[in-house]
Amino acid sequence: MNFPLYFSKKIAFSKDNKNNLSKVIVYIGRLSVALGIIVSLITISTGLGSKKAIEDRISNFSGDISVKSTRSNSSYNSSILETEGLDINAIKKIPGVAGLQSYASVSGILRTETNFAGIILKGVGKDFDKARFRPFMIAGSIPDYKEEGYNSEIILSEKIANDLALKINDSIVAIFSKEDQKPIYRKFAVRGIYKTDIKLVDDLYMIGDINHVRKVMNMGDQEVGGLDVFLNDTDKIDQVFPKIEQYIGYKNYAEKVTEKYPQILDWINIFNQNISLIITIMLLVVVINIVMVLLILIIERTNSIGILKTLGASNGQIRSIFINYTLLIMIPGLLAGNVIGIGLLLIQKYTGIIKLDPENYFISTVPVDLNPAYIIAISVGIFIVSGIAMILPSYLISKISPVRAIKYS
Repeated sequence: MNFPLYFSKKIAFSKDNKNNLSKVIVYIGRLSVALGIIVSLITISTGLGSKKAIEDRISNFSGDISVKSTRSNSSYNSSILETEGLDINAIKKIPGVAGLQSYASVSGILRTETNFAGIILKGVGKDFDKARFRPFMIAGSIPDYKEEGYNSEIILSEKIANDLALKINDSIVAIFSKEDQKPIYRKFAVRGIYKTDIKLVDDLYMIGDINHVRKVMNMGDQEVGGLDVFLNDTDKIDQVFPKIEQYIGYKNYAEKVTEKYPQILDWINIFNQNISLIITIMLLVVVINIVMVLLILIIERTNSIGILKTLGASNGQIRSIFINYTLLIMIPGLLAGNVIGIGLLLIQKYTGIIKLDPENYFISTVPVDLNPAYIIAISVGIFIVSGIAMILPSYLISKISPVRAIKYS
């Protein structure tokens, strides 16, 4: 029989234990553990959820990896993608690649009788991934872009539509211009309205037929401005990226979505820093409180320590008893913290009750990522770290003389 563990259970779950002077201190210890679990769960779940939601939104709109011509510059007008050395079929067969779509873009102006807005027309074709774009739709429908003739139906962002007071089925005139050419006018019909909550996208982009872009940019019928490559798992982008580079030709280059939108990458990195900082602080708070509980329990039960030493128990055994005892009284705090924390996260996950300003956070509601691995790791981590942290303070027991402990009890 494991004597320290057996004795720890007896005093931890004893009915007489409820009347001890340490009752309040024990409750405070449990409360600190519960709060530590709750805050840690919320921090990790919402932090990782926000990070994943932002990455998924920008990836589903622009692809995880973009392939462009090396002649492309900082302009929003596409340069023609070079076909020499480009093997699209080989890219599609790379493990981890979910699909790709071609596009070409050109900057312009949308004009009404009373207002105007600068836009980027992202022209897409028959390979446009509607399934990935559909979650962004808030009104209307996605047109069929078959690359046969000119489809004049477009999808506007909610921001642009509101700025220009446009609704579904309204008509709008777009003006495109290039150096040494007269402005080109095109009339479009608003077929759908989307919203990504990413300001860098919603402020500028409208989706339309790639043939309109080809016409404005003097491109051939089969020429495109770039490729959006979608991955099965965005986290594996560093493994897939060099494989894609092998099949794009030396006149083209590949660009990760995080490189395309560095502002978003900076914001995502802030999440990682905040998560680490908050978890560290909460762990320190929990450990300090649990160590204080252990010390108070040792002082309160000095008489019991003296009796155990008189009966032949070693300092190591007694230290194990009190460490196990303290860990056992942590269990209700761990359970309560998990129940409350997961409950609050489930409420947010299915109701979206807490909102955010998308202009500052790139998302409109606080997203939740309930990963069982992180949930278990938090509880196990706090439990183990607390146990290790109590080893040094428990050496106070070796300083207690059994004769004096019993004499002054």
